[in-house]
Amino acid sequence: MGVGLSVLIGLKCATLFIFFLSLRMFEFTLLSIPFLYASLVSFLISIASHPSINLPILLGKGSDGNFPIWSLIIYSPYLYFVRAFSFIRRFTSGEPPYSKIDEGLYVGGWPYAPDKLPPGNPAIIDCTCELPRKRELTGSAYLCIPTWDTRSPDPGEIERAVKWACGKRSQGVPVFVHCAYGMIPAGFGVCDGLVNTTASTCHGRSVAVMCALLVALGLAEDWKTAEKIIKEKRPYIRMNALHRKALEEWSKDRLSTPKR
Repeated sequence: MGVGLSVLIGLKCATLFIFFLSLRMFEFTLLSIPFLYASLVSFLISIASHPSINLPILLGKGSDGNFPIWSLIIYSPYLYFVRAFSFIRRFTSGEPPYSKIDEGLYVGGWPYAPDKLPPGNPAIIDCTCELPRKRELTGSAYLCIPTWDTRSPDPGEIERAVKWACGKRSQGVPVFVHCAYGMIPAGFGVCDGLVNTTASTCHGRSVAVMCALLVALGLAEDWKTAEKIIKEKRPYIRMNALHRKALEEWSKDRLSTPKR
């Protein structure tokens, strides 16, 4: 269940390893080494992102949204791949960088430039573990909830994000919740833990947090209603079984009192 990202990265690992073996077979030894290294990194990411392990801290992203040098070096085949893919996805998709869900509440993709942020210098909740906080955006209040793509923040992390966001809204500060933009291309999807060739892009990490926030602010009766509200404003969202399970658990045990 929910092994989507692990399967995709595992396939990438196998493909890179085949390239390595092929180059070695033709005696291109030096040229084959980068493929072997990238394959090993992919294998490690595949294991660490499996739901039974779920170790986003592996990549070393700090609470300030930055990556240490050692992480940028060791995991460069993965980190720079997802950044490049995010740029490509942004240009090939017709979806806007963010959508307004309610007054002062926005959800969207990775803001790699200031013009990708909603207006009003919003407080940012970053639900990615693989993308950096851009230096140009350091003037905004920031909370990092590091989560693997296609995975969900756990109920405790959802609660932490909700309480932080409610505090910002009580001060009149807009809140922008973002993930990567859904890092799986249309036509090769990973949703509900399944790999297939027809599913559309998954947009789940940020949506799960926004669903909980709408409930906590009294703008939705429950997370299912909140999901419908968000889908009306951002039609391409698609949460999977892991996101829904986390929201169910958060709903049962949450500490945030709905505000009316």
